[in-house]
Amino acid sequence: MSALRISVDAGGTFTDFVVVGERGRIESFKLRSNPKAPAQVILAGLARAGAGEGCEVIHGSTVATNALLERKGARTALVTTEGFEDLVHIGRQNRPRLYDLTPPLRRPLVERADCYGVRERTCYDGSVARTPTRSELERLGERLRRSGISSVALCLLHSYQNPENERAVAAAIQGLGFLSCSHDVSPEFREYERASTTVINAYVGPLMEAYLGELERGWRSGLWILQSNGGFMSTAEARRYPVRTVLSGPAGGAVGAVEMARASGFRRVLGFDMGGTSTDVS
Repeated sequence: MSALRISVDAGGTFTDFVVVGERGRIESFKLRSNPKAPAQVILAGLARAGAGEGCEVIHGSTVATNALLERKGARTALVTTEGFEDLVHIGRQNRPRLYDLTPPLRRPLVERADCYGVRERTCYDGSVARTPTRSELERLGERLRRSGISSVALCLLHSYQNPENERAVAAAIQGLGFLSCSHDVSPEFREYERASTTVINAYVGPLMEAYLGELERGWRSGLWILQSNGGFMSTAEARRYPVRTVLSGPAGGAVGAVEMARASGFRRVLGFDMGGTSTDVS
């Protein structure tokens, strides 16, 4: 059984491998990244490192990060309560230049034409005032099927209190693409924040689904994905909640900077992590 521990940091230009062997011996090497097939580079690196059964692999990924930065995610639809279709476009009133009368318009991840409303209502206390009808849900499913979208973000009002209506809509549109439900992804109050988080999850979901699926087929031993908070999770969880990997790669740099600073006796430290696509400061 292999006693290796391998960390993988996939960046825009290079993919870095750090191998910790028996007795704590550390080796590292780089491979050129391939944005069109990042999983193949990682599998090639694991083979070069001599990884075998029982080897532990922790992977910091920038697939979701770069998809957001470069706006190369999936075409996503937003399904929400009727009358709130403009939710992510209106957002909050926060502006970087308060007195600018012609501020530049933000470009949301979802086009307005891909926002759909459902006639339903769950009240703030979780009581259901209106449930969507079967015929309406069938029409919604047909509209989504014809739209050409590949991912759906579902965010109904107050579903964090009672997800009954959201689950009913989810069941009706299951199978039409990668589906993210707000009561599952971010069950917290404040509609805009919950909707925008769910949209990001749906936007990067198909990319992470394909990427991690390819990794799992090529590597069937222990594989963990670094989260945005510096911890790690299973690939199954990362496929379900890809929004939690948006700062996966940058988190590794921040955690590493903290550990290096602590070992060197510094209490105040500035982390500067320059990659091929972005530079992260912590």
